Amino acid sequence: MARTRNRLIAAARRSMLQRAELHRRLNVAKAAFTPGALVDRGKYRVNAKIDDTAHAVRQQFRENRLPIALAAVAGLAWLLREPIKEHAPRLTRKIQDLANAVTDRLHLANNTPADETDADDGEYIEPVENDDEAVQ
Repeated sequence: MARTRNRLIAAARRSMLQRAELHRRLNVAKAAFTPGALVDRGKYRVNAKIDDTAHAVRQQFRENRLPIALAAVAGLAWLLREPIKEHAPRLTRKIQDLANAVTDRLHLANNTPADETDADDGEYIEPVENDDEAVQ
């Protein structure tokens, strides 16, 4: 009878341990499906995917710098096409005025009194200026 009693006690102990393990697993499962835990798991997975994507992009950029840079510049120009259309004429006009000012300054710096007069007849030679309509 003592052996049967010891077996029953051991079976009851195993049953209690199994029940405690099942309750622990159930609590873990409940905690895993709370809204906060689901949000945290989703954030972790999204961040992991973003990190993987960023690593792949960096690797591709290291391997193909020039084509990707050209594509990025073209994409940026396409995104900014409306402001470029609006501001490009004024900018080209300013650049052209600046270039004309630089060439005028170079002509003045390069012209000396000996250059301005002709050695044969002593007449003044007027410097040639760029015609804006001919350049365009």
